[in-house]
Amino acid sequence: MAMASWTAALTAGLTATVIAAAPLGPVPAGQLPPAPPPPPAPPAGAPPERPAPAPPALAGRRGTALRIQGRPQQAAWEWVEGSGERPRQLWLPLEVLQNQLGFRSRSRSDGSLDLEWFGRGLLVPPSAQRPLGDEVGVEVAALLEASGVRLGLRGDTLELEGTPARLLGVRQARQSGLRRVVLDLDRPALLRSGDDGSLRLALLADPAQLRALEALGLRGAQEAGALALASQTAPPRRVFTLGGPARVVIELPAATGEAQTGEVAPAPIDPRLLALLGTQLQWDRQVRAVAGGRVLITSVRLDPRSSPLALRPLRRRESMEGLSSLGQLARNRDALVAINGGYFNRVRRLPLGALREDGRWLSGPILGRGAIGWEPRSLPRFGRLRLQESLVDRSGREWPLVALNSGWVQRGLSRYTSEWGGQYRPLSGGEEALRLRDGLVRERLDAARLQAGVALGEGEMVVVARGGALLPWGEGESLGLRSVASDPLGEASQVMGGGPLLLQEGRIVLDGGREGFSAAFLSQGAPRTVIGSDGSRLWLLTLQGLDGAGPNLGETATLLANLGLRDALNLDGGSSTGLVMGGTHTVKGRGVAGSVHNGLGLVLEGDRGPGG
Repeated sequence: MAMASWTAALTAGLTATVIAAAPLGPVPAGQLPPAPPPPPAPPAGAPPERPAPAPPALAGRRGTALRIQGRPQQAAWEWVEGSGERPRQLWLPLEVLQNQLGFRSRSRSDGSLDLEWFGRGLLVPPSAQRPLGDEVGVEVAALLEASGVRLGLRGDTLELEGTPARLLGVRQARQSGLRRVVLDLDRPALLRSGDDGSLRLALLADPAQLRALEALGLRGAQEAGALALASQTAPPRRVFTLGGPARVVIELPAATGEAQTGEVAPAPIDPRLLALLGTQLQWDRQVRAVAGGRVLITSVRLDPRSSPLALRPLRRRESMEGLSSLGQLARNRDALVAINGGYFNRVRRLPLGALREDGRWLSGPILGRGAIGWEPRSLPRFGRLRLQESLVDRSGREWPLVALNSGWVQRGLSRYTSEWGGQYRPLSGGEEALRLRDGLVRERLDAARLQAGVALGEGEMVVVARGGALLPWGEGESLGLRSVASDPLGEASQVMGGGPLLLQEGRIVLDGGREGFSAAFLSQGAPRTVIGSDGSRLWLLTLQGLDGAGPNLGETATLLANLGLRDALNLDGGSSTGLVMGGTHTVKGRGVAGSVHNGLGLVLEGDRGPGG
């Protein structure tokens, strides 16, 4: 089905209404405890680098309008004035650097971040990582300018423009399950990856090179000093850069047939979804007024007790470390509808909250934050959740555990199981650990042994000591495990964490301080993703500001209560906010699809999908 037909089919029956509302007042929050530090990272090889010093706090201009190689989008940025028209500092979100500009990144055990762009390295210590709204910001003015990128302000818009490089050659390399198209350049070239798999580069190519690209499945067109590329088969899995010489690498799925020629039609709507819309599944959009602005609310509703669709967690199958697009998570599970899920550390790509699937804890809850728990063919339970765990020695003494399979790094003992992945590597410096199997200590692991990685087999557990915590047991000693959820929802077969909890049993219960969220997080406006219930139906919602950044959490809670919801949990938002319908990314928090760690999907009951 062509895109016009797909859009018409999916939007048939959608309602768009503007409802006046009184300005929403703030919701009081409790006393705020200190926010947890970002989890550090294991050491890794890095390109030649220069350390980024911790810059002084300087007054600068901030905005959200960004134009990269002529393409407009929304992303937070900060410009600190320098000499003339050049900035002294330019801060951009890590999400933009990785997912749109082709930066490669690695993290270290001290929390530092290694960035590389066309072979130029930048080491960013934790002190030089700054919040940009709800994103991780990195200062990259010198790195971009050294590669020939022109930085400028036009009104309230930040513009990045590249001096065109020349395409020297095109080649292809194949690996298991994928192929890489490599563009050899005479110098670095500014690039911008689009959500639809398109790519725009400051690059000049001749007709023969365009034909070579088309033979490899990439349709190219030269447009005013820029090369526009689009895959003729599947969208690229990722695009990144290399140096020595300058190269752009486009990773594509292994070809399953001949490349198409001419215009590439978008995938038709999944007939399974089309058959459910309006009967078993309601989808609509409405606009509500809030605090002098407007909020676009997109909602998907169903009764899970009678619907053929089941709510399922969405995640990567390889390990808990790593991010993916929401569209890819949905495809992995064959989900007809998907929204993004819980929080994660973008630097380390690790989960920060509860994630339980089929009775197995993939990641434990943290800080008593909001969560939902559910069983098949039922509405979720909503509440705040802690997992109270301890090791029990032969004398009966209990030794508290602070985290399970989590990127939340704290002083004390934490445990990791095979659900974390095939092996454990240290997340902070100076760690020691025990490896247990069948309740017995099998091996003591010092810092050097941990650096090499410790295999996590089925039924095994690694107990990690951080910050000088004691591990007073030797090989052969027996240890028991006590694990109790603070709320019955933690005993459900499926659990997803988020926070803060917004509504419970018809009351606004927002208390971000109780859940460890900062005052700035609570007050800022941003795109939102929410899961809720009106007592009879499950709601999947996104909220986007039409006249600004979006609603704050107090405004979000009031809006949802006015819609008739009784229970609601805030999930990760900002650039993570997304809604996928039938394989199409219909909502993108800031206009560009961000990488996420996990999500929630509606899957036809009994269909576990290709990744299940």
